[in-house]
Amino acid sequence: MPSCPECDTALDIEVDEVEEGDVIACEECGTEFEVVGVEPLELARVEEGIEDEEDLFEEDEEE
Repeated sequence: MPSCPECDTALDIEVDEVEEGDVIACEECGTEFEVVGVEPLELARVEEGIEDEEDLFEEDEEE
């Protein structure tokens, strides 16, 4: 079972059931990670505000 890169707590996920792009959260520290690779499992921390920036970009394109 993989562990959280931030706090080393075991992450309650099934490695063979996740796909690239899935977002998982550590139950202990609350940090969110995006699955960027599945073999081997690679996680990237989701930075707060990225989704908001993407929404702003989409709004600019509509104008």
